[in-house]
Amino acid sequence: MQILILGSAAGGGFPQWNCHCANCKGLRAGTIKATPRTQSSIAVSPDGKNWALINASPDIRQQINQSPQLWPEQGARGTNIRGAILTDSQIDHTTGLITLREGLPLDVYCSHVVYEDLTSAYPLFNMLEHWHGGLSFKPIGYQQSDAFSVEGVADIEFVPVTIESNAPPYSKYRDKVVAGNNIGLKIVDKTSGKYLFYLPGIVESTPEVEEILADASCVLIDGTLWLDDEMIAQGVGTKLGSQMGHMPVNGDFGTVALLNKFDIDRKILIHINNTNPILNEESAQHQFVLDNGVEIAVDGMEITI
Repeated sequence: MQILILGSAAGGGFPQWNCHCANCKGLRAGTIKATPRTQSSIAVSPDGKNWALINASPDIRQQINQSPQLWPEQGARGTNIRGAILTDSQIDHTTGLITLREGLPLDVYCSHVVYEDLTSAYPLFNMLEHWHGGLSFKPIGYQQSDAFSVEGVADIEFVPVTIESNAPPYSKYRDKVVAGNNIGLKIVDKTSGKYLFYLPGIVESTPEVEEILADASCVLIDGTLWLDDEMIAQGVGTKLGSQMGHMPVNGDFGTVALLNKFDIDRKILIHINNTNPILNEESAQHQFVLDNGVEIAVDGMEITI
Protein backbone atom coordinates (compact mmCIF):
# COMPACT_ATOMS: atom_id res chain seq x y z
CA MET A 1 0.00 0.00 0.00
CA GLN A 2 1.26 3.45 -0.93
CA ILE A 3 0.56 6.55 1.15
CA LEU A 4 1.14 10.06 -0.17
CA ILE A 5 1.23 13.06 2.19
CA LEU A 6 -0.39 15.82 0.14
CA GLY A 7 -0.41 18.39 2.95
CA SER A 8 1.08 18.23 6.43
CA ALA A 9 0.10 21.54 8.09
CA ALA A 10 -2.96 22.45 10.12
CA GLY A 11 -5.53 25.02 8.97
CA GLY A 12 -3.91 28.06 7.41
CA GLY A 13 -0.82 26.17 6.26
CA PHE A 14 2.74 27.25 6.92
CA PRO A 15 3.38 30.12 6.66
CA GLN A 16 -0.18 31.27 7.33
CA TRP A 17 -1.04 34.27 5.16
CA ASN A 18 -1.83 36.67 8.01
CA CYS A 19 0.47 35.29 10.71
CA HIS A 20 3.65 36.92 11.96
CA CYS A 21 4.50 34.42 14.69
CA ALA A 22 8.17 33.52 15.10
CA ASN A 23 7.84 30.59 12.69
CA CYS A 24 5.95 32.36 9.90
CA LYS A 25 8.04 35.52 10.13
CA GLY A 26 11.25 33.49 10.29
CA LEU A 27 10.35 31.37 7.28
CA ARG A 28 9.49 34.40 5.17
CA ALA A 29 12.65 36.23 6.20
CA GLY A 30 14.86 33.17 5.85
CA THR A 31 16.08 33.48 9.44
CA ILE A 32 15.00 29.98 10.50
CA LYS A 33 15.49 26.61 8.87
CA ALA A 34 12.00 25.42 8.05
CA THR A 35 9.94 23.90 5.23
CA PRO A 36 6.68 25.41 3.90
CA ARG A 37 3.65 23.17 4.18
CA THR A 38 0.12 23.09 2.79
CA GLN A 39 -2.98 22.09 4.71
CA SER A 40 -3.53 18.50 5.85
CA SER A 41 -4.59 15.83 3.36
CA ILE A 42 -3.36 12.39 2.30
CA ALA A 43 -4.05 9.82 -0.41
CA VAL A 44 -3.66 6.04 -0.38
CA SER A 45 -3.39 3.49 -3.17
CA PRO A 46 -2.83 -0.25 -3.60
CA ASP A 47 -1.04 0.13 -6.93
CA GLY A 48 0.08 3.76 -7.42
CA LYS A 49 -2.63 4.35 -10.02
CA ASN A 50 -5.96 4.24 -8.18
CA TRP A 51 -6.11 6.58 -5.22
CA ALA A 52 -8.49 7.33 -2.37
CA LEU A 53 -8.24 10.93 -1.21
CA ILE A 54 -8.59 11.36 2.55
CA ASN A 55 -9.75 14.87 3.39
CA ALA A 56 -9.83 17.60 0.77
CA SER A 57 -7.69 20.53 1.84
CA PRO A 58 -8.21 24.09 0.58
CA ASP A 59 -4.79 23.59 -1.05
CA ILE A 60 -5.88 20.54 -3.05
CA ARG A 61 -5.24 22.10 -6.48
CA GLN A 62 -1.62 22.85 -5.60
CA GLN A 63 -1.23 19.44 -3.98
CA ILE A 64 -2.52 17.56 -7.02
CA ASN A 65 -0.35 19.60 -9.37
CA GLN A 66 2.67 18.67 -7.26
CA SER A 67 1.77 14.94 -7.27
CA PRO A 68 2.25 13.18 -10.64
CA GLN A 69 0.66 10.05 -9.18
CA LEU A 70 -2.70 11.82 -9.27
CA TRP A 71 -2.49 13.29 -12.77
CA PRO A 72 -4.83 12.13 -15.56
CA GLU A 73 -3.26 9.57 -17.87
CA GLN A 74 -5.79 9.10 -20.66
CA GLY A 75 -8.26 11.31 -22.49
CA ALA A 76 -8.54 15.08 -22.49
CA ARG A 77 -9.48 15.19 -18.81
CA GLY A 78 -9.52 12.82 -15.89
CA THR A 79 -8.03 11.94 -12.54
CA ASN A 80 -6.60 9.01 -10.64
CA ILE A 81 -8.68 9.95 -7.58
CA ARG A 82 -11.50 7.38 -7.32
CA GLY A 83 -13.22 8.79 -4.24
CA ALA A 84 -12.78 11.00 -1.19
CA ILE A 85 -13.15 10.13 2.49
CA LEU A 86 -13.82 12.81 5.11
CA THR A 87 -12.80 12.25 8.74
CA ASP A 88 -14.74 15.35 9.88
CA SER A 89 -16.48 18.45 8.50
CA GLN A 90 -13.72 20.97 9.29
CA ILE A 91 -13.06 23.72 6.72
CA ASP A 92 -9.44 22.64 6.27
CA HIS A 93 -10.54 19.07 5.48
CA THR A 94 -13.48 19.79 3.16
CA THR A 95 -13.07 23.09 1.28
CA GLY A 96 -10.99 21.41 -1.40
CA LEU A 97 -14.13 19.70 -2.64
CA ILE A 98 -15.13 23.04 -4.18
CA THR A 99 -11.85 23.15 -6.10
CA LEU A 100 -12.57 19.67 -7.48
CA ARG A 101 -15.83 20.84 -9.07
CA GLU A 102 -14.48 20.56 -12.64
CA GLY A 103 -13.96 16.84 -12.05
CA LEU A 104 -17.33 16.00 -10.56
CA PRO A 105 -19.20 13.75 -9.99
CA LEU A 106 -17.18 12.34 -7.09
CA ASP A 107 -18.00 9.74 -4.48
CA VAL A 108 -17.60 11.18 -0.97
CA TYR A 109 -17.54 8.80 1.99
CA CYS A 110 -18.46 10.35 5.34
CA SER A 111 -20.65 9.85 8.38
CA HIS A 112 -24.25 11.03 8.53
CA VAL A 113 -23.25 13.71 11.07
CA VAL A 114 -20.55 15.11 8.77
CA TYR A 115 -23.02 15.01 5.88
CA GLU A 116 -25.50 16.94 8.03
CA ASP A 117 -22.95 19.72 8.60
CA LEU A 118 -22.08 19.79 4.89
CA THR A 119 -25.71 20.15 3.82
CA SER A 120 -26.75 22.73 6.42
CA ALA A 121 -24.29 24.99 8.23
CA TYR A 122 -21.66 24.56 5.50
CA PRO A 123 -23.69 23.29 2.51
CA LEU A 124 -20.98 22.03 0.15
CA PHE A 125 -23.09 19.13 -1.10
CA ASN A 126 -25.93 21.50 -2.01
CA MET A 127 -23.68 24.01 -3.77
CA LEU A 128 -21.86 21.42 -5.84
CA GLU A 129 -25.01 19.83 -7.24
CA HIS A 130 -24.69 22.34 -10.08
CA TRP A 131 -21.47 20.74 -11.44
CA HIS A 132 -21.95 17.46 -13.32
CA GLY A 133 -24.11 15.89 -10.63
CA GLY A 134 -22.03 17.07 -7.72
CA LEU A 135 -20.88 14.94 -4.81
CA SER A 136 -22.31 11.46 -4.36
CA PHE A 137 -22.78 10.80 -0.64
CA LYS A 138 -21.60 7.36 0.45
CA PRO A 139 -22.61 6.95 4.11
CA ILE A 140 -20.13 5.31 6.47
CA GLY A 141 -20.30 4.45 10.14
CA TYR A 142 -17.98 5.32 12.98
CA GLN A 143 -17.18 1.95 14.56
CA GLN A 144 -14.71 -0.76 13.60
CA SER A 145 -17.61 -3.02 12.64
CA ASP A 146 -18.45 -0.48 9.89
CA ALA A 147 -15.46 -1.26 7.63
CA PHE A 148 -15.88 -0.14 4.03
CA SER A 149 -14.08 0.04 0.70
CA VAL A 150 -13.79 2.77 -1.92
CA GLU A 151 -15.05 1.82 -5.35
CA GLY A 152 -12.13 1.61 -7.77
CA VAL A 153 -9.52 1.22 -5.02
CA ALA A 154 -9.02 -2.51 -4.66
CA ASP A 155 -7.44 -4.44 -1.79
CA ILE A 156 -7.67 -1.65 0.81
CA GLU A 157 -10.13 -1.75 3.69
CA PHE A 158 -11.02 1.41 5.59
CA VAL A 159 -12.03 0.90 9.21
CA PRO A 160 -13.58 3.92 10.99
CA VAL A 161 -12.64 4.49 14.61
CA THR A 162 -14.48 6.82 16.99
CA ILE A 163 -12.06 9.37 18.45
CA GLU A 164 -12.23 12.19 20.98
CA SER A 165 -12.06 15.61 19.31
CA ASN A 166 -14.45 18.51 18.58
CA ALA A 167 -16.83 19.60 15.83
CA PRO A 168 -16.25 22.79 13.77
CA PRO A 169 -17.39 26.17 15.15
CA TYR A 170 -20.29 26.29 12.67
CA SER A 171 -21.59 22.84 13.59
CA LYS A 172 -24.53 22.51 15.95
CA TYR A 173 -22.44 19.82 17.64
CA ARG A 174 -19.60 22.17 18.62
CA ASP A 175 -18.60 21.42 22.22
CA LYS A 176 -21.31 18.75 22.40
CA VAL A 177 -19.85 16.18 20.08
CA VAL A 178 -21.80 13.10 19.06
CA ALA A 179 -20.45 9.90 17.57
CA GLY A 180 -19.51 10.42 13.93
CA ASN A 181 -18.31 14.03 14.21
CA ASN A 182 -14.72 12.82 14.12
CA ILE A 183 -13.23 9.52 13.09
CA GLY A 184 -9.80 8.07 12.75
CA LEU A 185 -9.12 5.56 10.01
CA LYS A 186 -7.43 2.19 10.25
CA ILE A 187 -6.37 1.68 6.63
CA VAL A 188 -5.60 -1.96 5.93
CA ASP A 189 -3.65 -3.47 3.07
CA LYS A 190 -5.77 -6.59 2.60
CA THR A 191 -2.93 -8.40 0.84
CA SER A 192 -0.40 -8.12 3.69
CA GLY A 193 -2.68 -7.35 6.63
CA LYS A 194 -0.49 -4.39 7.59
CA TYR A 195 -2.18 -1.08 8.31
CA LEU A 196 -1.84 2.66 8.69
CA PHE A 197 -3.65 4.42 11.53
CA TYR A 198 -4.59 7.97 10.50
CA LEU A 199 -5.52 10.39 13.31
CA PRO A 200 -5.17 14.01 12.12
CA GLY A 201 -7.25 15.39 15.00
CA ILE A 202 -7.46 13.75 18.42
CA VAL A 203 -7.65 15.33 21.87
CA GLU A 204 -7.16 12.29 24.08
CA SER A 205 -6.48 8.60 23.75
CA THR A 206 -8.88 5.75 24.47
CA PRO A 207 -8.38 2.01 25.06
CA GLU A 208 -9.69 1.36 21.54
CA VAL A 209 -7.20 3.80 20.01
CA GLU A 210 -4.33 2.24 21.95
CA GLU A 211 -5.35 -1.26 20.94
CA ILE A 212 -5.10 -0.23 17.28
CA LEU A 213 -1.84 1.65 17.79
CA ALA A 214 -0.27 -1.46 19.30
CA ASP A 215 -0.24 -3.39 16.01
CA ALA A 216 0.01 -0.55 13.49
CA SER A 217 2.80 -0.52 10.91
CA CYS A 218 2.57 3.26 10.58
CA VAL A 219 0.68 6.01 12.38
CA LEU A 220 -0.02 9.54 11.18
CA ILE A 221 -1.15 11.42 14.26
CA ASP A 222 -2.16 14.91 15.37
CA GLY A 223 0.87 17.17 15.78
CA THR A 224 -1.02 20.47 15.82
CA LEU A 225 0.46 22.18 18.88
CA TRP A 226 3.56 21.69 21.03
CA LEU A 227 1.73 22.90 24.14
CA ASP A 228 -1.98 23.14 24.91
CA ASP A 229 -1.85 26.93 25.51
CA GLU A 230 0.56 27.63 22.64
CA MET A 231 -1.68 29.93 20.61
CA ILE A 232 -2.72 31.93 23.69
CA ALA A 233 0.89 32.29 24.85
CA GLN A 234 1.96 33.53 21.42
CA GLY A 235 -0.90 36.02 21.20
CA VAL A 236 -2.45 34.51 18.08
CA GLY A 237 -5.50 32.81 19.58
CA THR A 238 -7.83 32.67 22.55
CA LYS A 239 -8.45 28.92 22.91
CA LEU A 240 -6.53 25.96 24.19
CA GLY A 241 -5.66 23.25 21.72
CA SER A 242 -7.77 20.83 23.74
CA GLN A 243 -10.80 23.10 23.29
CA MET A 244 -10.29 22.87 19.53
CA GLY A 245 -9.95 19.08 19.69
CA HIS A 246 -6.17 18.60 19.61
CA MET A 247 -3.73 16.75 21.87
CA PRO A 248 -0.41 18.59 22.45
CA VAL A 249 2.80 17.00 21.20
CA ASN A 250 4.68 17.51 24.48
CA GLY A 251 3.88 16.44 28.04
CA ASP A 252 2.82 13.31 29.90
CA PHE A 253 -0.44 13.14 27.94
CA GLY A 254 0.94 14.33 24.60
CA THR A 255 1.35 12.48 21.32
CA VAL A 256 5.04 11.68 21.81
CA ALA A 257 4.35 10.11 25.22
CA LEU A 258 1.47 8.15 23.70
CA LEU A 259 3.56 6.89 20.79
CA ASN A 260 6.40 5.89 23.11
CA LYS A 261 4.16 3.16 24.51
CA PHE A 262 4.23 1.23 21.26
CA ASP A 263 6.69 -0.43 18.90
CA ILE A 264 5.47 1.02 15.61
CA ASP A 265 7.68 0.94 12.50
CA ARG A 266 6.95 4.55 11.57
CA LYS A 267 5.50 7.20 13.87
CA ILE A 268 4.75 10.48 12.10
CA LEU A 269 3.24 13.78 13.26
CA ILE A 270 0.87 15.47 10.80
CA HIS A 271 -1.55 18.45 10.88
CA ILE A 272 1.11 20.75 12.36
CA ASN A 273 0.10 24.30 13.23
CA ASN A 274 2.22 27.22 12.04
CA THR A 275 2.97 28.20 15.66
CA ASN A 276 4.44 24.82 16.61
CA PRO A 277 8.18 25.15 17.36
CA ILE A 278 8.88 21.69 15.90
CA LEU A 279 8.62 23.36 12.47
CA ASN A 280 11.92 25.12 13.20
CA GLU A 281 14.34 22.38 12.20
CA GLU A 282 17.05 23.77 14.47
CA SER A 283 14.86 23.99 17.58
CA ALA A 284 15.17 21.85 20.70
CA GLN A 285 11.53 20.81 20.25
CA HIS A 286 12.21 19.52 16.72
CA GLN A 287 15.17 17.51 17.97
CA PHE A 288 13.18 16.17 20.92
CA VAL A 289 10.61 14.68 18.56
CA LEU A 290 13.30 13.05 16.39
CA ASP A 291 15.17 11.74 19.44
CA ASN A 292 11.98 9.93 20.46
CA GLY A 293 11.84 8.10 17.14
CA VAL A 294 9.00 10.22 15.74
CA GLU A 295 9.07 11.79 12.27
CA ILE A 296 7.58 15.13 11.27
CA ALA A 297 5.54 14.99 8.08
CA VAL A 298 6.32 17.18 5.09
CA ASP A 299 4.35 17.66 1.90
CA GLY A 300 5.21 15.07 -0.74
CA MET A 301 6.36 12.42 1.75
CA GLU A 302 5.78 8.94 0.36
CA ILE A 303 5.29 5.89 2.58
CA THR A 304 5.00 2.24 1.61
CA ILE A 305 3.71 -0.45 3.96
